[in-house]
Amino acid sequence: MASKRNVQYSRLAADDDDYYGSGSQHDRRFDYEPKTFDKIPWKSIGLALFLLSLGCMLLFLSFFIFTGHMGGEPSQAYGLLGLGLLAFLPGFYETRIAYYSWRGAQGYRFASIPDY
Repeated sequence: MASKRNVQYSRLAADDDDYYGSGSQHDRRFDYEPKTFDKIPWKSIGLALFLLSLGCMLLFLSFFIFTGHMGGEPSQAYGLLGLGLLAFLPGFYETRIAYYSWRGAQGYRFASIPDY
């Protein structure tokens, strides 16, 4: 591999040396902007409500199969129970965060819900 040993380096100008100017180590990406906390992630809330209702429906179906009010095998009830839990838990979690954020509870913000 060839290397360039005869490259002459020069010092940067004083104003180019510091990215933010005047010796500051401030990064503007992390500035507080109130608009970012007030934005409501409607798609995420809609998905959470869908998962919550789907999970409730699947859990009720598995309950009805277990109790004999509806025909079916116990293996079907266990499958519906597992799918119902997988849909219900994240839906309930994000719906709860959205509800408490809407109510203005301390420690809950819409920024805690990922936006898609």
